[in-house]
Amino acid sequence: MKRWSLARQFFAGQLVFVFLLTSCISWVLYLDAEQNTYDAASERMLSVAGTIALDPLVRDAVGGPDPAAELQPHAVAVMDGLGVDFVTIMAPDRTRYTHRNPEQIGLPYIGSIAEALAGRPHIETYTGTLGPSIRAIAPVKDSSGTVVAMVAAGITVDRAAIARNAQLPLVGLIALGALSFGALSSFVLSRHLRRATLGLGTGELARMFVFYDSVLHSVREGLLLTDPEGRLILYNDQAARLLGLDGNRAGQPARAADLCLPASLTELLTSGRHAFDEVHLTESRVLVLNQAPAVPPVGNNTKGTTPGGKSPSETGSLGTVTTIRDHTEIESLSGELQTLRTLAEALRAQTHEHANRLHTIVSLIELDRRADALEFATKDLQQSQQLTDRVVAAVDEPFVAALLVGKAAQANERGIDLSIEVEEAVGDAGIEAGDLVTIVGNLLDNAFDAAAASDGRRVNLAFGGAGGPRGGLTLVVEDSGPGLLAGDRRRAFDLGFSTKEHSGRGRGIGLALVRQAVQRHGGTLEVTTSELGGAAFAVVLPTRAEVLPTAGTL
Repeated sequence: MKRWSLARQFFAGQLVFVFLLTSCISWVLYLDAEQNTYDAASERMLSVAGTIALDPLVRDAVGGPDPAAELQPHAVAVMDGLGVDFVTIMAPDRTRYTHRNPEQIGLPYIGSIAEALAGRPHIETYTGTLGPSIRAIAPVKDSSGTVVAMVAAGITVDRAAIARNAQLPLVGLIALGALSFGALSSFVLSRHLRRATLGLGTGELARMFVFYDSVLHSVREGLLLTDPEGRLILYNDQAARLLGLDGNRAGQPARAADLCLPASLTELLTSGRHAFDEVHLTESRVLVLNQAPAVPPVGNNTKGTTPGGKSPSETGSLGTVTTIRDHTEIESLSGELQTLRTLAEALRAQTHEHANRLHTIVSLIELDRRADALEFATKDLQQSQQLTDRVVAAVDEPFVAALLVGKAAQANERGIDLSIEVEEAVGDAGIEAGDLVTIVGNLLDNAFDAAAASDGRRVNLAFGGAGGPRGGLTLVVEDSGPGLLAGDRRRAFDLGFSTKEHSGRGRGIGLALVRQAVQRHGGTLEVTTSELGGAAFAVVLPTRAEVLPTAGTL
């Protein structure tokens, strides 16, 4: 048996509720109609009895020698004319003078007479000779106010029920209208609820909520849900950690524009546009984001349209779903890989050069010129080791030294004159080697690309102390390239900016990573015009202890 959806359960429950409510209303209306009929009949009988009691004919007849003979025709005429079931005129001792059945004349009246004997009219429902009836009893008084007789007028309960039943069609019409309106309202609400819950049942919704909540907390990617107005509806723990959001998701949803996020992230979250593997930088992280609109499912329709023939874009999205991946470690590993690639390229260039020299040495030996071969080999070894020794002697940070050795070899292969200067007494603030490799490597790569297209083909790298109470490390990279325009200097460190004609994917991130590493250490970054004619990038990092203690010039 197929489980009922929440909408169907709601509709069935509403129908039962409307039916019970309509039944209660109908019963109340029925009781009200019955009471109104009783009250109307009682008032009418009281008026009939009171009118007859005030009739002078009645007062005169009850004092005559034969009251029954005079009053019975009069009572019959009143009963026939007013449609009253009985009019009984009686003596104070209950003796009947009139009755619907003449055989009952002279017999005692059956009913209450105490109120009438006291001079007050009285209304009651009582079972007499004609069955249960609604009756009123009024006293007949003489000129001195003494009760000399009583008049009882009434109709049977069956006749009153006929009057009550005449109102039942109206009660039924009201009940039917209420039932129809309630059923129609329940149907409309259930249709709306079915669309809102996608036809799912209560058990399915409960399981879905539990599973989705577990997924939100267990998935290693950040997940953000925003509504069409750009408010954060939901985000998981990983998204809060990556974006530095408040982990308390209670209360009014915050707008993405009001959060302390980078401008590029804010623009993406508020725009609602599609995004595929977009790279964004925060102060300390490299994030890759994907974003797509959240649209209702289209069921089995493979053409991407709703049953009404509209595309998801025409039906309107409920917001956006954004996933966030942390690529900080990957970018760090990429930097280390780039360093290794640089060293590999340097080794390849040196291998190619040494292969030529080895062939020369072998040829000299074959020509029996051993002294010349030994001299050539010794001189080649000294020249090959000189670059490495000078770099290691100038910089004792192993990662940076390895990077500079590779960059020096790379510059030599590309025909670029690389100059490295290191001042004395450079402080150390515990700067991570990976950040130094990121800063130095990316700045040198950009400088090489710029200098390669110039006539001078020169690049200068200078380390120095920043001075001040905290100490500091300064790093300046200059090139002889074309430099940067004033407008480009302001955008040089933006993610995706590149001056190369075919930037493509993967370009425009190097300087952005440099800016991120500098900001992470509370440093500053500035670009100016170099004395070599190109651009000069100056980095200042606060330090506490010595990181590059030796000095020298290459």
